[in-house]
Amino acid sequence: MADTTIRPIEDADVPGAAAALVEVHSTDGYPVEGVGDPEAWITPPGVVKAWVARRDAVVGHIAIMKAEGGKAVALWQQQSGEDEARIGVLARLFVVRSARKHAVGESLMRAAMDYAEENGLRLVLDVMEKDEAAIRLYERLGWQLIGGATHQFGDGQQIPAKCYVWPAS
Repeated sequence: MADTTIRPIEDADVPGAAAALVEVHSTDGYPVEGVGDPEAWITPPGVVKAWVARRDAVVGHIAIMKAEGGKAVALWQQQSGEDEARIGVLARLFVVRSARKHAVGESLMRAAMDYAEENGLRLVLDVMEKDEAAIRLYERLGWQLIGGATHQFGDGQQIPAKCYVWPAS
């Protein structure tokens, strides 16, 4: 496999990231929403920092979002008393199938976790229970389950999810 570079996303990366997102949605059903306008899904308001994984093209993406509500944020606040301003939401992690099993997802996660540690953020996330590979990655990296949630999307659709916190040093 060609060398993969992890770096902060640039405007020029957005179309490639959008194409990768559509590919991941077609193979994995992730995300359950957002593929109608993938560039907007990748660059929503509230992004604190985002990264891409690149080979010859974008093969993966991850973002840290502002903690503006959400079940994982609420669960962590209830359990820890942490101020919302010190919480970031890990989101929008995806890797195209051809780049999997080469630690691309882990490298993206480590970039986000390093940023969070350097900036005093506690990261939380929610993941749909069906996304078993992502859950294995989070747990292997030491993320701790803090509860369950129901992810609401589309026209009244819902799917069970798990909420995790990153136990930063």
